[in-house]
Amino acid sequence: MPRVTKSVTAKAKHKKVLSATKGHYGARSRLFKTAKQSNIKSLQYAFRDRKNRKRVFRSLWISRINAASRIFGVSYSKLADGLSKKNIILDRKVLSDIAINDFETFELILKKATS
Repeated sequence: MPRVTKSVTAKAKHKKVLSATKGHYGARSRLFKTAKQSNIKSLQYAFRDRKNRKRVFRSLWISRINAASRIFGVSYSKLADGLSKKNIILDRKVLSDIAINDFETFELILKKATS
């Protein structure tokens, strides 16, 4: 039976990790052991930050809605309360987009929610 080495498999595995860490600083992109650790950590950061992105965008949308509604002298909390009481179902993303791009429509929504 011929002798089998794992060189082809190891080479492929090393290549996969090193290509994933391309752009990392110093040894993190050149040495396999450090690159492997760096890759694991980068995947952890990516997982965490996919969750954080949702939080950040939600707060951005709320800030935009608040800024647009305060032009008419209404705070965000009063607007949100009015929308829920009048059964107007618009999520924050859509509402902030309307506030930025279609100010007349936002004004109508605001008047309907606060009346």
